Amino acid sequence: MPRRKNTDGGGRRERRPQRHKDVLHGQGGHRANAFRCVDCRLDVPLDAPGTAHRNHCPNCLASRHVDGRIPGDRAAGCGGRMAVLSLSVRADGEWMIIHQCLSCGELSANRIAGDDNALALVRLALKPLRDTTLAHRTLLTL
Repeated sequence: MPRRKNTDGGGRRERRPQRHKDVLHGQGGHRANAFRCVDCRLDVPLDAPGTAHRNHCPNCLASRHVDGRIPGDRAAGCGGRMAVLSLSVRADGEWMIIHQCLSCGELSANRIAGDDNALALVRLALKPLRDTTLAHRTLLTL
């Protein structure tokens, strides 16, 4: 099939304006109650067992910097990618994922959800044992 030769006189091809795509974002669409992970590109549902505000991917544990000081407030203006650093355990035994924003450097602690990837959580917990240079660098900074 031959190409169209719609030009504006200067040799450039005219472009049609892109139509508005409200099909996926409307009521009942798959994006109305989900978000796409910034790392593994998985569609993640917003409801999570064990927490009221899902803010990380259950598959790869990556997050985006959207919350300010209060979980679920969505008040952060940064919007940068949050890298998973480590795990922390509260006094009551609850596990927390420690993220660091790659844009502004802010640290945040997020509760794990009931559907988080158990293998990814165990790998994260064992990371200091696997990487001895990490512990060495931490001791040097103290």
